[in-house]
Amino acid sequence: MRTVASPWTNTFLFSRINGCRNAPKSSLNLQFRHSDPNSPSTPPLSMAASSPLSKTNPQTVSPGDGDKDESNVFQLIQAHQEKAVRLPAVEEIRTVLDHSVRGMLSTFSQKHEGYPSGAMVDFACDADGSPILAVSSLAVHTKDLTVNPKCSLLVARDPEDRTDLVITLHGDATSVSENDSAAIRTAYLARHPNAFWVDFGDFQFMRIVPKVVRYVSGVATAQLGSGEFSGEEYKSAKVDQIAQFSKPVASHMNRDHSEDTKLIVQHWTSIPVDSAYMLDLDSLGFNVKAGYQGNTFKLRIPFPRRAEDRK
Repeated sequence: MRTVASPWTNTFLFSRINGCRNAPKSSLNLQFRHSDPNSPSTPPLSMAASSPLSKTNPQTVSPGDGDKDESNVFQLIQAHQEKAVRLPAVEEIRTVLDHSVRGMLSTFSQKHEGYPSGAMVDFACDADGSPILAVSSLAVHTKDLTVNPKCSLLVARDPEDRTDLVITLHGDATSVSENDSAAIRTAYLARHPNAFWVDFGDFQFMRIVPKVVRYVSGVATAQLGSGEFSGEEYKSAKVDQIAQFSKPVASHMNRDHSEDTKLIVQHWTSIPVDSAYMLDLDSLGFNVKAGYQGNTFKLRIPFPRRAEDRK
C-alpha cells in the first residue's frame, strides 16, 4: 500500500463531467470540496487497474513510435497508477463489498473431511458490512456451516480481470435472529429484488461475522499490492457515498459522452488513448478501461475536488 497526497490543481474534469462541451446538462450534479492532503488516513490501495498521471510529469506519447512508444506508454501508466489518488484501502474494500452481490463461499466439507468446499452464492451486506446469505437447509454449504461456522467469502471486483482487486473475508456464519430477520430481509431484497425464494420454508438468513479481511491487487503486474484488516477495522470503515451513483453516471457518460471521457483521460495521463470506457466512480475519482493501439488497460482519473453529494 502506498500513501498518496495530491491536492487538486484544476477543474478540467469537473467541468467535463458536468458540462461536456455544449451537450445538455446531465442529471448528475456532484458537489465537491477540496481534499486535505495533510489529514491522516489509511493508505490507499495500490491498484494496477487504476491511476491518474501526475501533471508534473512532462512526458507524453505520440502514436507511431513502435517499441519505444510501447515502453513510454508502460512508464506513463506505471507512474500514473503509483500517484493515483484513491480511497483509503479499508474504505475502498468496504465500499466494493457493499456494492457486490455475488462471491465464492468456502466452507469445511462435512462429506469429505479435511477438504474445503466451494459454492457460488448471492449476498448482501448489512449496515455493519457483514455479508448476508439466504441459504436453503438442503444446500451442501448450509449443512457445512451448521457443523462448522468458519468460512470465507471471496469477491472479485472484476471477475474477468485477475489484476483487479480481489477480497477475501474470513468469518463465522451465524443464523440471523428473529428480531433482525425483517430488517435483514429488506436489506437482502434491496440487492436481489427477484429473490422470491427467501420466503420458502427451507430458507433462512445467515450472517458472516467478519474476523479478518484480506485483499490483493495488481497480480502479475509491477504494482502488486496486498494487505489485511481486522474485522473491527473493516466494520468501522465507511461506505463511500458517491459510489452508489456509479451505474447511472457511467451509463450516461458511456452512452452520451464517450468522446469527452476519452479527452479527460488523455488530459490526465498524457497518453493518446483511442477509447475510454467508464467503469465506476467514488468521491475521489473514477476508473476507466482505456484502449491504445489494440491494447486495453485500466486507469484511475481524479476529480479536481472531493465529491460531496448528488443534487
